[in-house]
Amino acid sequence: MDTPFDQPSTLPYALPPFDDVRLEHFRPAFDAGIAEQRAEVEAIATDPGAPSFENTLVALERSGQLLTRVSHVFFTLSSAESTPELHDLEAEVSPLLAAHRDAITLDSRLYARVDAVRSSLADRADLSDEDRRLVERVHTEMTLAGAGLDDGGKERLTAINQELSTLTTTFERNLLEDTNDLAVHVTDEQELAGLDDGAKSAAAAAAQDRGLDGWLVTLPLYTGHPWLASLTDRGLRERIMRASLSRGRRGNAHDNRAVLLRIVRLRAERAELLGFPNHAAVVTADETAGTPEAVDGLLSSLVPAAAANAEDERAVRSRTVGFGVEAWDWAFATEVLRGEQFAADSSALRPYLEADRVLHDGVFHAAGALYGLTFTERPDLRGYNDEVRVFEVRGDSGEEVGLYLLDLYTRDGKRGGAWMNPVVEQSHLLGTLPVVVNNLNVAKPAPGSPTLLIQDEVETLFHEFGHALHGLIARTTYPRFSGTNVERDFVEFPSQVNEMWVTWPSVLANYAKHHETGEPLPPELVLGLSDSAGFNEGFSTTEYLAAALLDQAWHRLSAAEAAEVTDVEAFERQALASAGIDVAAVPPRYSSTYFAHTFSGGYDAGYYGYIWSEVLDADTVEWFREHGGLSREAGQRFASLVLGVGGAQDPLEAYRAFRGRDAEVGPLLRRRGLE
Repeated sequence: MDTPFDQPSTLPYALPPFDDVRLEHFRPAFDAGIAEQRAEVEAIATDPGAPSFENTLVALERSGQLLTRVSHVFFTLSSAESTPELHDLEAEVSPLLAAHRDAITLDSRLYARVDAVRSSLADRADLSDEDRRLVERVHTEMTLAGAGLDDGGKERLTAINQELSTLTTTFERNLLEDTNDLAVHVTDEQELAGLDDGAKSAAAAAAQDRGLDGWLVTLPLYTGHPWLASLTDRGLRERIMRASLSRGRRGNAHDNRAVLLRIVRLRAERAELLGFPNHAAVVTADETAGTPEAVDGLLSSLVPAAAANAEDERAVRSRTVGFGVEAWDWAFATEVLRGEQFAADSSALRPYLEADRVLHDGVFHAAGALYGLTFTERPDLRGYNDEVRVFEVRGDSGEEVGLYLLDLYTRDGKRGGAWMNPVVEQSHLLGTLPVVVNNLNVAKPAPGSPTLLIQDEVETLFHEFGHALHGLIARTTYPRFSGTNVERDFVEFPSQVNEMWVTWPSVLANYAKHHETGEPLPPELVLGLSDSAGFNEGFSTTEYLAAALLDQAWHRLSAAEAAEVTDVEAFERQALASAGIDVAAVPPRYSSTYFAHTFSGGYDAGYYGYIWSEVLDADTVEWFREHGGLSREAGQRFASLVLGVGGAQDPLEAYRAFRGRDAEVGPLLRRRGLE
């Protein structure tokens, strides 16, 4: 079958021809792409010439272009525009792709050639720093993948990887289905007291989409819900929270507990096979952290102050609302307190946070001021859904930079959370410019109603756009280093830095205007946002640390220890208690059975990376404040020394070049009120 993937797209920036893509195209394209790359790799492995950088490493980087094209489109759709049929196909192709990756990374002939090139690097003065990093990265990745194992070890490793690919796909599918099933149906409008008209219209539209009367409260990926801050009906708040907490553990077809336990056991077995004590040791060996002990050193040092702050905050909130605050009350009580202290509650802010204005006059405005980028909407270019908007990005001299796609609204076929995907990766070697997409899950209002965001959604948009900027600005020779292809515990750093512009005075003044009158955000609300910068940090730090430590607990089990764990809930309770982070009213941001980051999203044993990166982020925010803030000069330095190098340089070396020293933890401690 001819497919739209057979040749590079002829659309601008090689944007995939989404209108031409059909479900039946994927399997033939995957089969052809796998076969093509296997033939290319076989030619490299059997090349009669002596191993060289050009005939081994560069040849590997050129291989698999058909498979890359189909994979980027397929996994973009499977996360944002999925159907049962697409899920079935994902379950079918995932083990094939895992086996294909293993066939390359475990090829002894290929590994010997890479090792030979690595051994001869001293003789190649003509190689660039990026060339040398390519050799080292490929050698490290193949080694950690098991290329040095004997045949029996490789056979078992391949079987484990294939089963894990199926299990992680199953975990994600179960979570999506259970999240959809557990959406809270409301038939009495009085229960929605506290929600503004925009939120109510979104809930009504969600119910109508499913053929229901009344209103439907769909669930985000994380434990809480943005509307818990506004709903005055305590019973509905509890229903929403309990629905969220029950995902993946209801004893039905979407129960994730057995899937989770099997994933943990297989990862632990694989680690042992590779000569490591646990999965966390394997993961951190290839990250900037280096070891699980280094991760534990940071996380554990933050726990006592965070947990104590959370307990103090709970006491204050309970006094404020006049009853003992439970998990479902926390956001509501916090908003009451915020209103008393700062006059900056969510309902007062929402009319000033209209989505399109936030995008153009906030997100794009900051990127223009810092990096000289301009964003022009291209209605002639189509995304994979009518709601996807396509923007052409150019530099300050008019040069082509890439395409930015935005998919803002929640849908039943879209997984929860927010993320950035590359659709086309930049590479000088392949002559490609970047195409990136940001996905969010903002509730879509009824037709004719404005999309009004809460502050958390504004921060999320700026955060995910930070990933997009990394993908758009990086300029590397090899696709392996394109954009966000950096160590996992560094990847969140640029996106976290971009959050600083949410409340930067000139940026905030530019986008925070009333959606009806155009009036600027009142001074008391601006002041409230500024004064509340450290507000509620006990809660936010505790819920994050609980999830990060839970991720570490699962993945620091040896194979023998993992085999003994049979009760997911009991393990969770014990892990949190042992870490000193079991605050009753602050559940983990993600509980195990819906922890997509670690059990289906590639952050396994790596969720710590957010706060690990935040050490760099907080230190960088201080640098910007000391060097002109939102200025082209400051932005150019950050772009050239950090964003622009992608993964082509050791990330901590890149940071030292930018900052002039290693990051200091003090700014993070001050930001989170932990000093």
